[in-house]
Amino acid sequence: MGRPTTGAVKPNKNAPLSDASDARGMEFSNNKLENYAHLLGVKTKDLDSKSLYYMIDDWMGTPHRMGGLDKGGVDCSGFVSMLYQKVYGKDLPRTSRDMAEKVKRKYDDQLKEGDLVFFSFGGRNIDHVGIYLHNGKFVHVSTRKGVIISNLKDAWYSKYFTRCGTPNI
Repeated sequence: MGRPTTGAVKPNKNAPLSDASDARGMEFSNNKLENYAHLLGVKTKDLDSKSLYYMIDDWMGTPHRMGGLDKGGVDCSGFVSMLYQKVYGKDLPRTSRDMAEKVKRKYDDQLKEGDLVFFSFGGRNIDHVGIYLHNGKFVHVSTRKGVIISNLKDAWYSKYFTRCGTPNI
């Protein structure tokens, strides 16, 4: 197996080793879905929404920009709401705080692909959102690295993880 083709899961040399978007040392195929399944530790058939992964792949690495909604830059809630509309046909509120009010809450051990995960980095209020994938991994927009896949079990994310659930829309 060779290195990823253009648009496939990309290694990120600057990411910490605990970051799931750091794909160093992984073998890649030319099949994007196989690459994501491998990264997430599941079989390709376990990826419920194939279009979700193609969209993630298309946006991977897009930089963070507050209020942004395009490839020039996107923020976390803009990315999640845009992706949710295109993949699931559901309109979510524009802010992570408002999204959190529209979920049927779950325990983190009940998470399924497509559920939302919320964080509070700045205090009591929810100020960050991502989409759960598999095995503790979620896609989101990092202010420093843009669109990436990270792990809820990483010390940084587990410290600020606030709630999760399925959009109730």
